[in-house]
Amino acid sequence: MISLDFQILDNPIIAWMSFLLIILLSLVIRRFISKRVIRFILNIINQKNIEGDFNEKLNKPINNIIFMIFIYLAFNQLNYPSNWNLAPSDVFGLKMILKKGYSLALCLLIIQLFLKIEDVFGEILKYRANKTKSKLDDQLIPFAIDSVKIITIIIGFFIIIGNIFNVNVTALAAGLGVGGIAIAMASKESLENLLGSFTIFLDRPFTVGDIVNIGNITGVVEKVGFRSTRLRTFDRSLVTVPNKKMVDAELDNLGLRPVRRAKFNIGLTYDTKKETIKNIVEDVQNMINEHPMTNDDGRVRFMEFGASSLDIMIVFYVNSTEWDDFINTKEDINYKIIDIVEKHNSSFAFPSRSIYIEKSIN
Repeated sequence: MISLDFQILDNPIIAWMSFLLIILLSLVIRRFISKRVIRFILNIINQKNIEGDFNEKLNKPINNIIFMIFIYLAFNQLNYPSNWNLAPSDVFGLKMILKKGYSLALCLLIIQLFLKIEDVFGEILKYRANKTKSKLDDQLIPFAIDSVKIITIIIGFFIIIGNIFNVNVTALAAGLGVGGIAIAMASKESLENLLGSFTIFLDRPFTVGDIVNIGNITGVVEKVGFRSTRLRTFDRSLVTVPNKKMVDAELDNLGLRPVRRAKFNIGLTYDTKKETIKNIVEDVQNMINEHPMTNDDGRVRFMEFGASSLDIMIVFYVNSTEWDDFINTKEDINYKIIDIVEKHNSSFAFPSRSIYIEKSIN
């Protein structure tokens, strides 16, 4: 029978048993503690209806922090073997590495927890913003959440280097101030994009949800960040445009248009009579004017003699800025144009070429 005074690595069996008991206890009760912590946070913010999101995102980081605390308590039950001759924890050696490594891991886990909490609060604010008519809050909230995250990371960084690595934060800040000009020159483009994001918020050339056209890119604004703006194009790809370009380039905010314009030509065959062309133009004009999704600004005109067709220009405006309304209306009008052309016993032209062979007389 092994005595409780039996020693392993200069630690009695009772100390090792305490060590294992604390580790096992942490595995059993950490989920219970994390649920209590989450419930406490929900009670403070009075948002019990989002408990599922909180549990999903915060369970893991809280469990990790609780486990790290129990690890600290467990190792406090043990002593380093005296024959290892380790240096004190304030002198570089194994004790210092383990102590600072543990502190660093715990700080990183706490920072991760705060970032997760900010994510959840961001989702709550986004949900509330979606219920309001204003689009400005939809744009400001993601920007504000990103700002808080950056501040959290910066504060966490200074806490780590100041308290764990014993760096003089005041001297470091002064050094960064001296080197600020060099840093600004090196990150000139990043600073321009950051200033561009502030210009977007102040000048408000567009907001989240607007359809914009910049260069050869057309899409819906999904997010305005520190460095770039994300656009979702109509083929569902996600395009990232630097904020500097969004401010400097010519930008057409299609979302501010009260209508959307459609303009195209149709070509009739050259054997179409003049009266038939007039009737087709008149019927198409009346059809566009009477269509429930268009206004009276539409124009239908016989414009020119094409290479292989008699070209009629058709211009109309759809009373909606929604893409689906625009394409559905355009499709409906196209079908009706086909009916009108067929009603007048005419047909559409296609590219063709006539070849005349001259017969020479010898």
